[in-house]
Amino acid sequence: MALSMVAVPFIAADEAKAWLLPMMVAAGGLVASILGALMVRVGETPKMEALLGALRRGVFGASILTAIFSFLAVYFLAENLDAFWAVLAGLVAGVLIGESTNYFTSFAYGPTKAISKSSTSGAGANIVNGFANGLLSIMPPFIFVVVALVVADHFAGFYGVAIAGIGMLSTLGITLATDAYGPVADNAGGIVEMSDLPKEIRERTDALDSLGNTTAATGKGFAIGSAALTALALLLSYAVATQIVLVDDVTSGVTFDPDFIEELSLLSAPMIAGLFLGIMLPAIFCALALTAVGKTTGLIVEEVRRQFREIKGIMDGTGKPEYGKCVDICTKAALRQMILPAMMAITVPLLVGFILGKFALIGFLMGSTASGFLLAVAMANAGGSWDNAKKYIESGQYGGKGSDAHKAAVVGDTVGDPMKDTAGPSLNIMIKLMAVISLVFAPVIINWDGLF
Repeated sequence: MALSMVAVPFIAADEAKAWLLPMMVAAGGLVASILGALMVRVGETPKMEALLGALRRGVFGASILTAIFSFLAVYFLAENLDAFWAVLAGLVAGVLIGESTNYFTSFAYGPTKAISKSSTSGAGANIVNGFANGLLSIMPPFIFVVVALVVADHFAGFYGVAIAGIGMLSTLGITLATDAYGPVADNAGGIVEMSDLPKEIRERTDALDSLGNTTAATGKGFAIGSAALTALALLLSYAVATQIVLVDDVTSGVTFDPDFIEELSLLSAPMIAGLFLGIMLPAIFCALALTAVGKTTGLIVEEVRRQFREIKGIMDGTGKPEYGKCVDICTKAALRQMILPAMMAITVPLLVGFILGKFALIGFLMGSTASGFLLAVAMANAGGSWDNAKKYIESGQYGGKGSDAHKAAVVGDTVGDPMKDTAGPSLNIMIKLMAVISLVFAPVIINWDGLF
């Protein structure tokens, strides 16, 4: 097996411009996101199709403006347009990931409607169909990220991969804006229900809440897709820091050290060992995060039962519950339960590097990035589709609220909440954190071949 040179085209006339270009793209994306947010308008109708159309108009508008700003930045800073195609690849991939998330999580489309229908057969069928939908939903994001990676690398090498990630995140302003209103709409719906306001107001907040579930999953898709591209760019930085890859500056070609070609083979034992450990870690991380939610839930249930026993008049409104104690339990338990997963994300890469060597750590980062990407997308989309399947039934389908189908859908939503709100989003941070930790300690293990 022979690897010669991974060429990075001459992106800019000098290295300073190569560093300035990503900042200009990000700045253009910020301005475009503000303008895109102003394009979001919707009438009085609470229908999901109208709400989705309004958000699409804002996201697509921001994306088109970002592409224009990026073209201008590349035109004035670079000697050719190769970097623009890399940025555009990431930008388009991000938009398409959002659209695929909409399809798999919104009850305006078939997959979530199918989960609602399966709820008529019980909670088991709801769980099976929801999890299957989450697993199926990973296909489009993986394909889009792969295409963006190949296109960016073709035009601008690993530098292109890095700025493709920036292109994907350039419209994060409007993506986070659409994501942030989800909890607001959810809480507004709860206030409407507790205040006994008219039914039509609750219908509007339900539609907004359902859309919030979809946009939350979309935001997580953006984040994990960009995290995958960012982790790959950090992987190259680690290879440069450990002198596995030789590079003079940002705009020059990078060359694999010929002395390390055999060790970099995926058939070498350290690489395979690191790859398997990397694939394993996100699953263990998710298990610990989900277990943390379960344990905290148990503490909250016990506290609520205690208050019902000891505080008279809660049910008829004459007694006041001790809300602060429940909040205190959530805060303390959440922090305590997440210590182990956080420590694991920091220490395991170091253990792999010091015990198995710097080549095993490359395999580890590759495996954790791929495995983390898969689990994060599957959990976010499964959780979003379970939640919206419940919302679809509550809108009057399959017996409506209080029916057997609704009870089954509530079980699915309960399962999906920790997946989409805790374990899934945490993986985005985990894979980038492990890549950064490996890069920071690269000078320490540069000449370390491991204990075996």
